[in-house]
Amino acid sequence: MRLSHKTSRWVYAWLLLLPASVLMVTFTHYPIVGGIFSSFFSTPRQGRPSRFVGLDNYAYMANDPVFWQVLKNNFVYAFGTIPVSVCLALLMAVWVNGKLPGRAVVRTAYFTPTILPMIAVANIWLFFYTPQIGILDNICGLFGIHSHSWLGDPSTALGCLMVLAIWKDAGFFMIFFLAALQGISPELEEAALIEGAGRWYFFRRVTLPLLMPTTLFVLVNSTINSFKLVDHIFILTKGGPDNASSLLLYYIYEVAFGFWDTAYASTLTVVLLLILGALAVTQFKYIEKRVHYQ
Repeated sequence: MRLSHKTSRWVYAWLLLLPASVLMVTFTHYPIVGGIFSSFFSTPRQGRPSRFVGLDNYAYMANDPVFWQVLKNNFVYAFGTIPVSVCLALLMAVWVNGKLPGRAVVRTAYFTPTILPMIAVANIWLFFYTPQIGILDNICGLFGIHSHSWLGDPSTALGCLMVLAIWKDAGFFMIFFLAALQGISPELEEAALIEGAGRWYFFRRVTLPLLMPTTLFVLVNSTINSFKLVDHIFILTKGGPDNASSLLLYYIYEVAFGFWDTAYASTLTVVLLLILGALAVTQFKYIEKRVHYQ
């Protein structure tokens, strides 16, 4: 039986969507549902199968001081890195979008941290932070500042991770802002200058509103990045000292593969998903009102 034109187009469209849909269901939806399901069961041990425990894992999490510590660390880390990295990326994009001598070299220098492997980046910065022989201590020594264990001090360990993250992410986000800036018609600036508008006024009233779609995209991605850091912590601090630099995803990694408590790790993962979902909804609800699509 021959299909109608409308039905054949519908089947063709779904066939095109099928590969991406299979991948999304297999590697996104199924793990999420599986994690939520596992959070209501105990972890199977040798000779003891998994059993339904209801909300016991969530009750244990509510009384877990380490969980609250890493959650606090993660919010401090997020609110410290996201605004700085996004603003720095925008400034760098504006800088390299202008008539700058050696512009290609500067763009490459800004983007280089992004293409370096995360483990290699962590090892580079481990050398920077090493007491006595590290670059940071040598610079501080020039000003008479004594050697300091930057990664071994609870008051500075998390800040060191934040500096590293800003250094690595700003160049990546710069590329998106640069692409958006190059998509803005130069005729708009010429018309504004003819009307007597200054460059700062034009940037604030025209450029920034036109960059809002890119800004929203960058904010969502930077938020996700701030809650998925594991590699740098593993190399630099192992979450120490005294969980001062441990973040939520690293704690999930520790619980799942260090303590082999997969049920509690699933519970923590559900909380992480809820936090990311809430932050994404908030960003889209309040920021998308300011988005102007061309």
